Amino acid sequence: MNSFSSDMRTAVLVEFGKVVIYGVGLIGGSFALALKAARAVGEVVGFGRRPVVLARARELGVIDRAGAHLAQELADADLVLAATPVGQLPAVLEQIAPHIGAHTVVMDGGSTKEDVVRAAYAAFGGRIGQFVPAHPVAGTENSGVAAAKSDLFWCRKVVLTPLPENGAGSLERAKRAWRLCGAEVCELTPAQHDRVFAAVSHLPHLLAFALVRDLAERPDAPLFFDFAASGFRDFTRIAASHPEMWRDICLANRAALLREIDAYQKQLRDFKAALQENDGASLEQGFTVARRARRAWGEKTEDGAVVARPL
Repeated sequence: MNSFSSDMRTAVLVEFGKVVIYGVGLIGGSFALALKAARAVGEVVGFGRRPVVLARARELGVIDRAGAHLAQELADADLVLAATPVGQLPAVLEQIAPHIGAHTVVMDGGSTKEDVVRAAYAAFGGRIGQFVPAHPVAGTENSGVAAAKSDLFWCRKVVLTPLPENGAGSLERAKRAWRLCGAEVCELTPAQHDRVFAAVSHLPHLLAFALVRDLAERPDAPLFFDFAASGFRDFTRIAASHPEMWRDICLANRAALLREIDAYQKQLRDFKAALQENDGASLEQGFTVARRARRAWGEKTEDGAVVARPL
């Protein structure tokens, strides 16, 4: 790895001499800012579809410069983060794979993993050991480089889904990078990851989109939104998320998501039957189970647990 910053006026030892971010938005930009805040990177080079976004990222200090030649920049890169929507990742990985250096570690930031892993095997071939699948479980309903912040991953989970071909060096470098961002690093298999996040992330987004769309398409939609209060705001906040990104996530994880929709519809049918039968006891029992589970989770994650920054 490069030991010194590209700015030779300083002699500060850094973890990563050069980091390349492909897709400088909320996740990619926050990754860059977090490593800079930790003084762990010598230079951050950005790539993306839109030069205006890269120019803005440079103005904001998220990247040090926009890359001009992918092959040149990747050859001596220590880390590469492909932080594009999952629908774009297969093409991006195909562009990246032929040009990485012998010691370059590549990660993605996608919210689905089985599809990304398939694309990575196709793109990297015999060099698949240099690709470590990752999912930072952090974000907001806002998107774009202007929303990036250095503490986005602080005390948040980052899920790695290591591949059998990953050597200890590549895996440890990936873990170290996320820990320097303040994250708690966890491991799942790609299949476990997609099953879990279909239930706790992808389905809630789909439900929020569905509810807001339903109200928005009613003739008297303004009446409903005028009287919506905190409960509606909390439940539907994520419906303000980026449509392209969530289109790609839902399609990429559609098998697991369809199973979760079926399970959720069963719960709705049970509640609907209780309403039709005027069965208050069944309603209360169902609400009580949910309340206990939500309170237990809330006490663990929101009220009681403090995750120390793992360095």
